[in-house]
Amino acid sequence: MYDSYNRGIDYLRVSVTDRCNLRCTYCMPEQGIRLKSHGDILPYEKIVQVVHAASGLGIRKVRLTGGEPLVRKNIPFLVRELKSLPGIREVCLTSNGTLLAPLAAELKRSGLDRLNISMDTLDPDKYRQVTRNGDIAQVFAGFRAVQEAGFRNTKVNMVLIPGFNDDEVDAMKEFCRRNGLRLQRIHHYSLHDHRSAQSELPAERPLPCPDCNRLRLTADGKLKPCLFSDREIAVDFEDIRASLLQAVRAKPARGVACANRGNWQIGG
Repeated sequence: MYDSYNRGIDYLRVSVTDRCNLRCTYCMPEQGIRLKSHGDILPYEKIVQVVHAASGLGIRKVRLTGGEPLVRKNIPFLVRELKSLPGIREVCLTSNGTLLAPLAAELKRSGLDRLNISMDTLDPDKYRQVTRNGDIAQVFAGFRAVQEAGFRNTKVNMVLIPGFNDDEVDAMKEFCRRNGLRLQRIHHYSLHDHRSAQSELPAERPLPCPDCNRLRLTADGKLKPCLFSDREIAVDFEDIRASLLQAVRAKPARGVACANRGNWQIGG
Protein backbone atom coordinates (compact mmCIF):
# COMPACT_ATOMS: atom_id res chain seq x y z
CA MET A 1 0.00 0.00 0.00
CA TYR A 2 1.29 3.44 -0.94
CA ASP A 3 0.61 6.88 0.49
CA SER A 4 0.06 10.08 -1.46
CA TYR A 5 3.83 10.56 -1.82
CA ASN A 6 4.49 7.08 -3.23
CA ARG A 7 5.99 5.76 -0.01
CA GLY A 8 5.36 2.05 0.49
CA ILE A 9 3.68 1.51 3.87
CA ASP A 10 4.39 -1.98 5.20
CA TYR A 11 5.19 -1.43 8.89
CA LEU A 12 2.76 -1.00 11.81
CA ARG A 13 3.94 0.02 15.27
CA VAL A 14 1.46 -1.00 17.96
CA SER A 15 1.52 0.66 21.38
CA VAL A 16 -0.07 -1.85 23.77
CA THR A 17 0.04 0.39 26.86
CA ASP A 18 0.90 3.90 28.01
CA ARG A 19 2.33 2.54 31.27
CA CYS A 20 6.03 2.11 32.03
CA ASN A 21 8.04 1.00 35.04
CA LEU A 22 10.70 3.66 34.34
CA ARG A 23 10.43 7.44 34.12
CA CYS A 24 13.10 8.44 31.62
CA THR A 25 13.84 12.14 31.65
CA TYR A 26 13.39 12.60 27.89
CA CYS A 27 10.14 10.63 27.75
CA MET A 28 8.03 11.41 30.81
CA PRO A 29 7.63 14.69 32.74
CA GLU A 30 8.98 14.73 36.28
CA GLN A 31 5.61 15.77 37.73
CA GLY A 32 4.00 12.58 36.49
CA ILE A 33 1.46 11.69 33.81
CA ARG A 34 -2.25 10.99 33.50
CA LEU A 35 -2.67 7.38 32.45
CA LYS A 36 -5.48 6.06 30.30
CA SER A 37 -8.11 4.05 32.16
CA HIS A 38 -8.22 0.29 31.67
CA GLY A 39 -11.42 0.64 29.66
CA ASP A 40 -9.72 3.00 27.18
CA ILE A 41 -6.99 0.50 26.29
CA LEU A 42 -7.59 -1.81 23.33
CA PRO A 43 -7.98 -5.48 24.31
CA TYR A 44 -5.70 -7.91 22.52
CA GLU A 45 -8.58 -9.22 20.41
CA LYS A 46 -9.10 -5.79 18.87
CA ILE A 47 -5.39 -5.30 18.27
CA VAL A 48 -5.39 -8.60 16.37
CA GLN A 49 -8.38 -7.42 14.31
CA VAL A 50 -6.53 -4.24 13.30
CA VAL A 51 -3.34 -6.10 12.40
CA HIS A 52 -5.34 -8.69 10.45
CA ALA A 53 -6.96 -5.95 8.37
CA ALA A 54 -3.60 -4.22 7.96
CA SER A 55 -1.96 -7.40 6.71
CA GLY A 56 -4.58 -7.55 3.97
CA LEU A 57 -3.45 -4.09 2.83
CA GLY A 58 0.25 -4.90 2.72
CA ILE A 59 1.52 -4.50 6.29
CA ARG A 60 4.25 -7.11 6.75
CA LYS A 61 6.07 -6.04 9.92
CA VAL A 62 4.58 -5.31 13.36
CA ARG A 63 6.45 -3.88 16.32
CA LEU A 64 4.97 -3.92 19.83
CA THR A 65 5.81 -0.85 21.90
CA GLY A 66 4.47 1.10 24.87
CA GLY A 67 5.09 2.69 27.26
CA GLU A 68 6.85 -0.49 28.25
CA PRO A 69 5.01 -3.36 26.56
CA LEU A 70 6.12 -5.96 29.11
CA VAL A 71 4.19 -4.29 31.93
CA ARG A 72 1.04 -5.54 30.19
CA LYS A 73 0.15 -9.11 31.09
CA ASN A 74 0.39 -12.01 28.66
CA ILE A 75 2.28 -10.32 25.83
CA PRO A 76 3.43 -13.75 24.54
CA PHE A 77 -0.24 -14.55 23.79
CA LEU A 78 -0.50 -11.44 21.61
CA VAL A 79 2.73 -12.32 19.83
CA ARG A 80 1.41 -15.80 19.01
CA GLU A 81 -1.85 -14.39 17.69
CA LEU A 82 -0.07 -11.86 15.46
CA LYS A 83 2.41 -14.41 14.15
CA SER A 84 -0.50 -16.62 13.06
CA LEU A 85 -1.93 -13.95 10.77
CA PRO A 86 -1.39 -14.46 7.03
CA GLY A 87 0.97 -11.91 5.53
CA ILE A 88 2.71 -10.91 8.76
CA ARG A 89 6.35 -11.81 8.24
CA GLU A 90 7.92 -10.26 11.32
CA VAL A 91 6.75 -9.44 14.85
CA CYS A 92 9.23 -7.45 16.92
CA LEU A 93 9.18 -5.78 20.32
CA THR A 94 10.91 -2.76 21.85
CA SER A 95 11.54 -2.93 25.59
CA ASN A 96 13.58 -1.15 28.23
CA GLY A 97 14.88 -4.61 29.15
CA THR A 98 14.26 -4.50 32.89
CA LEU A 99 11.44 -7.07 32.76
CA LEU A 100 12.89 -9.29 30.03
CA ALA A 101 14.81 -11.88 32.05
CA PRO A 102 11.81 -13.98 33.16
CA LEU A 103 9.98 -13.57 29.83
CA ALA A 104 12.64 -13.95 27.13
CA ALA A 105 12.31 -17.73 26.67
CA GLU A 106 8.51 -17.59 26.49
CA LEU A 107 8.64 -14.71 24.01
CA LYS A 108 10.94 -16.77 21.82
CA ARG A 109 8.62 -19.78 22.00
CA SER A 110 5.67 -17.55 21.10
CA GLY A 111 7.36 -16.67 17.81
CA LEU A 112 8.78 -13.20 18.51
CA ASP A 113 11.34 -12.51 15.79
CA ARG A 114 13.50 -9.71 17.17
CA LEU A 115 13.99 -7.36 20.09
CA ASN A 116 15.17 -3.79 20.50
CA ILE A 117 16.35 -2.98 24.01
CA SER A 118 16.61 0.64 25.11
CA MET A 119 19.77 1.48 27.04
CA ASP A 120 21.35 4.93 26.80
CA THR A 121 24.42 4.44 28.97
CA LEU A 122 26.61 1.68 30.41
CA ASP A 123 27.19 3.58 33.64
CA PRO A 124 24.91 2.41 36.52
CA ASP A 125 24.78 5.86 38.12
CA LYS A 126 24.00 7.64 34.86
CA TYR A 127 21.41 4.98 34.04
CA ARG A 128 19.74 5.60 37.40
CA GLN A 129 19.80 9.32 36.69
CA VAL A 130 18.29 9.20 33.19
CA THR A 131 15.63 6.62 34.12
CA ARG A 132 14.89 8.14 37.53
CA ASN A 133 15.97 5.16 39.65
CA GLY A 134 16.21 2.32 37.12
CA ASP A 135 18.59 -0.56 37.87
CA ILE A 136 20.92 -1.31 34.95
CA ALA A 137 21.67 -4.76 36.39
CA GLN A 138 18.13 -5.78 35.37
CA VAL A 139 18.86 -4.74 31.79
CA PHE A 140 22.08 -6.75 31.69
CA ALA A 141 20.11 -9.75 33.01
CA GLY A 142 17.64 -9.17 30.18
CA PHE A 143 20.43 -9.23 27.60
CA ARG A 144 21.73 -12.54 28.99
CA ALA A 145 18.24 -14.07 28.94
CA VAL A 146 17.66 -12.91 25.36
CA GLN A 147 20.90 -14.53 24.21
CA GLU A 148 20.16 -17.75 26.10
CA ALA A 149 16.69 -17.87 24.53
CA GLY A 150 18.29 -17.83 21.07
CA PHE A 151 17.35 -14.36 19.83
CA ARG A 152 19.61 -12.96 17.10
CA ASN A 153 20.16 -9.45 15.68
CA THR A 154 19.03 -7.81 18.92
CA LYS A 155 19.43 -4.04 18.76
CA VAL A 156 20.41 -1.62 21.50
CA ASN A 157 18.48 1.65 21.19
CA MET A 158 20.69 4.47 22.44
CA VAL A 159 19.17 7.94 22.62
CA LEU A 160 22.00 10.42 22.09
CA ILE A 161 21.79 13.17 24.69
CA PRO A 162 24.41 15.88 24.05
CA GLY A 163 26.56 16.49 27.10
CA PHE A 164 25.25 13.39 28.87
CA ASN A 165 26.09 10.26 26.91
CA ASP A 166 27.40 11.31 23.49
CA ASP A 167 30.91 10.47 24.74
CA GLU A 168 29.88 6.83 25.30
CA VAL A 169 29.14 5.85 21.71
CA ASP A 170 32.46 4.07 21.19
CA ALA A 171 32.07 2.18 24.47
CA MET A 172 28.52 1.18 23.49
CA LYS A 173 29.75 0.00 20.10
CA GLU A 174 32.33 -2.18 21.83
CA PHE A 175 29.72 -3.54 24.26
CA CYS A 176 27.53 -4.48 21.30
CA ARG A 177 30.42 -6.05 19.40
CA ARG A 178 31.40 -8.21 22.37
CA ASN A 179 27.85 -9.39 22.96
CA GLY A 180 26.62 -9.95 19.41
CA LEU A 181 24.29 -6.94 19.49
CA ARG A 182 23.63 -4.12 17.02
CA LEU A 183 23.74 -0.48 18.05
CA GLN A 184 20.96 1.83 16.85
CA ARG A 185 21.57 5.47 17.67
CA ILE A 186 18.55 7.73 18.08
CA HIS A 187 18.54 11.52 18.03
CA HIS A 188 17.24 13.13 21.20
CA TYR A 189 14.15 14.94 19.93
CA SER A 190 11.04 16.76 21.06
CA LEU A 191 7.70 15.80 19.55
CA HIS A 192 6.86 19.50 19.58
CA ASP A 193 9.41 20.28 16.86
CA HIS A 194 10.47 17.98 14.03
CA ARG A 195 13.65 20.01 13.57
CA SER A 196 14.86 18.76 16.97
CA ALA A 197 15.40 15.33 15.39
CA GLN A 198 18.29 16.80 13.39
CA SER A 199 21.74 16.82 14.93
CA GLU A 200 25.39 16.79 14.00
CA LEU A 201 25.68 13.49 15.86
CA PRO A 202 25.39 10.52 13.46
CA ALA A 203 22.24 8.48 14.17
CA GLU A 204 20.02 5.91 12.49
CA ARG A 205 16.65 7.16 13.83
CA PRO A 206 14.26 8.89 13.36
CA LEU A 207 14.11 8.08 9.67
CA PRO A 208 14.07 10.96 7.18
CA CYS A 209 10.49 11.75 6.20
CA PRO A 210 10.90 10.59 2.56
CA ASP A 211 11.84 7.12 3.88
CA CYS A 212 8.93 6.71 6.30
CA ASN A 213 7.14 3.39 5.76
CA ARG A 214 5.01 3.18 8.92
CA LEU A 215 1.73 3.76 10.66
CA ARG A 216 1.19 3.75 14.42
CA LEU A 217 -1.67 2.32 16.44
CA THR A 218 -2.00 3.88 19.90
CA ALA A 219 -3.03 1.88 22.94
CA ASP A 220 -6.41 3.63 22.97
CA GLY A 221 -7.26 2.75 19.38
CA LYS A 222 -6.13 5.70 17.27
CA LEU A 223 -4.18 5.41 14.03
CA LYS A 224 -1.36 7.95 13.88
CA PRO A 225 -0.10 8.60 10.34
CA CYS A 226 2.96 10.63 11.43
CA LEU A 227 5.03 10.83 14.61
CA PHE A 228 5.33 14.61 14.32
CA SER A 229 1.66 15.39 13.74
CA ASP A 230 -1.50 15.74 15.83
CA ARG A 231 -3.55 14.01 13.13
CA GLU A 232 -5.23 10.83 14.38
CA ILE A 233 -7.91 8.54 12.99
CA ALA A 234 -10.05 6.58 15.44
CA VAL A 235 -10.32 2.96 14.35
CA ASP A 236 -13.82 2.17 13.18
CA PHE A 237 -14.22 -1.49 14.13
CA GLU A 238 -17.13 -1.75 11.73
CA ASP A 239 -14.74 -0.95 8.87
CA ILE A 240 -11.11 -1.24 10.00
CA ARG A 241 -9.86 -1.35 6.43
CA ALA A 242 -11.36 2.05 5.66
CA SER A 243 -9.75 3.51 8.80
CA LEU A 244 -6.34 2.20 7.76
CA LEU A 245 -6.69 3.58 4.24
CA GLN A 246 -7.75 6.95 5.66
CA ALA A 247 -4.66 6.98 7.88
CA VAL A 248 -2.39 6.21 4.94
CA ARG A 249 -3.96 9.00 2.89
CA ALA A 250 -3.44 11.37 5.85
CA LYS A 251 0.33 10.88 5.99
CA PRO A 252 1.95 14.27 5.36
CA ALA A 253 5.01 14.75 3.19
CA ARG A 254 6.86 15.97 6.27
CA GLY A 255 5.95 16.09 9.94
CA VAL A 256 5.98 19.35 11.86
CA ALA A 257 4.94 18.88 15.49
CA CYS A 258 2.86 16.71 17.80
CA ALA A 259 1.30 18.36 20.86
CA ASN A 260 -1.54 16.00 21.70
CA ARG A 261 0.53 12.96 22.75
CA GLY A 262 3.58 12.26 24.88
CA ASN A 263 6.41 9.92 23.89
CA TRP A 264 5.15 7.26 26.32
CA GLN A 265 1.82 7.14 24.44
CA ILE A 266 3.32 6.61 20.99
CA GLY A 267 6.29 4.28 21.39
CA GLY A 268 8.65 6.16 19.08
